[in-house]
Amino acid sequence: MNLSICGRHLDVTPALREYVVNKLARVLRHFDHVIDTQVMLSVEPLRHCAEITMRLRGKDIHCEAQDENLYAAIDLLADKIDRQVIKHKDKVQSHDNESVKRQPIAV
Repeated sequence: MNLSICGRHLDVTPALREYVVNKLARVLRHFDHVIDTQVMLSVEPLRHCAEITMRLRGKDIHCEAQDENLYAAIDLLADKIDRQVIKHKDKVQSHDNESVKRQPIAV
């Protein structure tokens, strides 16, 4: 997985970078077919924002979270992206759309 972390009105410190990597490791534990991930951290007066765009095979997932604390915004972002990745994984692995030949005959 390619991971790029950048900051808007913010210098990304090694501590912030390590915190984001540790939080995104949970996503990779559930689904390892992640191609590319871009994280944008921004600071505005009284509002910290964290955004992520994750490219998966066949789909791009985008989330954003805002909070008064940047670390709390990253936590919220990790929860949101984790839920969306699990939902995507369930859709990909679902066998509900089997072909007509394989469906049982209704009598």
